[in-house]
Parts: sequence; C-alpha cells; structure tokens
Amino acid sequence: MSNIYPMLHARGFYDGMRAEGEEEILSLCRSAWAGSQRYGALVWSGDIDSTFEVLRRQIPAGLNMGLSGIPWWTTDIGGFKNGNINDPSFRELIVRWFQFGVFCPVFRLHGIRQPGTMIGSEQTGAANEVWSFGDEQYAIIRQLLFLRERLRPYVMAQMRKASESGLPPMRPLFVDFPGDPASWDVEDQFLFGDDILVAPVYTEGARTRRVYLPADPEGTTWRDAWTGTEHPGSEWITAAAPLDTIPVYLRGGGQVEPFGPPASLGPAENSRE
Repeated sequence: MSNIYPMLHARGFYDGMRAEGEEEILSLCRSAWAGSQRYGALVWSGDIDSTFEVLRRQIPAGLNMGLSGIPWWTTDIGGFKNGNINDPSFRELIVRWFQFGVFCPVFRLHGIRQPGTMIGSEQTGAANEVWSFGDEQYAIIRQLLFLRERLRPYVMAQMRKASESGLPPMRPLFVDFPGDPASWDVEDQFLFGDDILVAPVYTEGARTRRVYLPADPEGTTWRDAWTGTEHPGSEWITAAAPLDTIPVYLRGGGQVEPFGPPASLGPAENSRE
C-alpha cells in the first residue's frame, strides 16, 4: 500500500474534480506511481537542494519517470532551497538548470532563494525572477525563454504522441536506439522527442563535455544544433559548452528549425518581449 498510495492520491484528486464537473484535470504533484498518468499527474521532483550534484541527479530521475509511463515531469529550475542569488556558483548553476529545463516536458522556475528572511510573519525569500541572477545570466536565460517558445509546436507534437502512444517526450537513448549497446549505458543524456538529443552540463566550471551520438542500422547522423556541424552516429565527441551553450544535436532529417547560434535566438514571431 505504501508504494501504490501516490497513484491512489492522484486518483482521489482526479475523481473529486470529475465529480465537480471538471473535464480537463491536471494535478501538479511531487509523488506518483505507475498508472498516475491516467489521472492527470504532472510530477515534479520535490523540494531539492540547489547544487550541481542535485542537477545531475535530475537527469536519470526524469528518464525513470518517463519509463514508468508518466510523460509530464519537471523540476524546480535552480533547485528549491539554499540557492543564494548573489553567489557566482549559484548564478552559474541556474543558467545550466535553465538550459536543462528548456528540454524537459514542463518548463518551470520555482524555489525559495537566499538571502531572505526565513522566520516570523515576514518570512520570505530573495527575488526569483529570471532577471534576479545578474545581467550576464539574464541575457542567457532570456534567449532560452525565446527558444522554448519557438519549440512550442515541436513540444506539442511530442505531447500529442505521448497521449496517443504513451511514448514519453523525455526518454533514454536506448528507447530509440535499442540495437546500439552504448546507448544502454548513457545516463546523463536524453532524447527530447524524436529529433533532439540533449547533453546537459552539470559540473561547475565545465566548458566542454563528452557526448555520445547513438546509431541505428539506417546510419543515423547528427547535426550540432548551434553550429550545423554534421557528425556520424556511434561516436563519442567532446562538445564545446561555454556558459551560454548546452550541447544539443538534431537527428539527421529531423525537422526542427528554431536553432542557430545561441546569441541569435530572438523572440518568436508574434510573441511579446
């Protein structure tokens, strides 16, 4: 009963809302179990610490959630607690977390920031708006917001596929490349939908990272989303990852248009700045 409880909790909320006449029901919850997706469970990973190690752990957490049949998943971007908005380490962390968040099923900033008043009736945290972490960081985050908006049609197409088939938008490499042995061992990269491979940077100070590009019998190739450089599959590469760049690769033939040099990403057409 202890394991199935989160699913029954989601069901209780769902049944109650249905009884009140609601038809499109969504529950943002931090616990779920296999089967919770049928009750509109949108799961986030809970009140986690603001550290690079915790960011690293979010990648397999999200992949395991998808493999459990739950396509809607997210984290508190930047972690939930103990992040000081004036600390250069946290400012780097929140940029890297935003880069990861762009390619999560749900894109969501949340957390109680330091320094803040943590006791009494005036309890509050520090500012937590996208412009609260420094000018350099805001310039990068702003472009990431534009990128997510430009990706909206792609994200909606993947969500539609999840609804129809159960295939999660965020998934391990081996789901699409089961015949590639190396794909089964990669735990810190993922596919976001059919055509985007994401390799988050989760080490403080890192400006490169190793990336595996999987292959299938059809001879899949990969294109660097930022530079357009082509790479064959079944290959390890060292990807450039300056602070404004997360390594992202597009599957050969994939129709994903909103990429280019990070600094060039502006507002989507008809969007407000």
